[in-house]
Amino acid sequence: MKLSQTIGFLGTGNMAEALIKGLLHANVVEPSQIFGADPRSERNRELADRYQIHTSTKNLDVVKQSDILVLSVKPQILAEVCREIAPHVKPSALVISIAAGISTATLAAQLPSMTRIVRTMPNMPALVGAGATAISAGSHATLADLEIARQIFAAIGMAVVVDEIDLDAVTGLSGSGPAYVFLIIEALSDAGVKVGLSREVAQALASQTVLGSAKLLLETKEHPGRLKDMVTSPGGTAIAGLHTLEAGGLRTTLINAVEAATKRSRELGAPARQDQ
Repeated sequence: MKLSQTIGFLGTGNMAEALIKGLLHANVVEPSQIFGADPRSERNRELADRYQIHTSTKNLDVVKQSDILVLSVKPQILAEVCREIAPHVKPSALVISIAAGISTATLAAQLPSMTRIVRTMPNMPALVGAGATAISAGSHATLADLEIARQIFAAIGMAVVVDEIDLDAVTGLSGSGPAYVFLIIEALSDAGVKVGLSREVAQALASQTVLGSAKLLLETKEHPGRLKDMVTSPGGTAIAGLHTLEAGGLRTTLINAVEAATKRSRELGAPARQDQ
């Protein structure tokens, strides 16, 4: 379904460009409906030429044109940006934040009262249209607002709605998760080299194996344990490898990694919550 609203991006870095590209590719909006603000003139020219969208070096030019406003600046400067734009945000505007660690309550305190806010946590694979994004509603956001946000982020992968209290856990799992998977792929590739494969072949096989396994799991909706058992024949190679992984504590290590990243996300968000 097409959106009729205009969408403005404050900050046009990698994630904002991924969203712009995804929205246009999925035909969710027309280029004329998208506005982007970035202090770098060369970046604005690049995006205007590439996607035929409107660009400006001034945030207020975009804010005044936007029915949906995406805050895609770094968390460290978000408060400053909110103070600048607050008097100019349309009363009917939906504000969507992709800033990690900044709660909807913190944003609400810096924007006009009753502003409808949706907070999101996308991840790095959004850059290739394969992202996983969690979405949560601020106190004034409606179900219709959540659906609009879901539609926007579905253009760059999958999107799920969660309670805001769960976003730290999302950060620990899918937000940080690509780093864990890259490490696993690198280790599998090293293993392939150790047993005689070239680096190029080993990395290609490891990457495709992870991609294919994830695709099989998503499309069949089978429990991962069942699919694991389908690969594992009695006395075969897979069970020998699995035994080694279990002995090395892979399962426990990954659980601990997600738990540690979740804890760190809560710690990073604590100063912002204390400032409310």
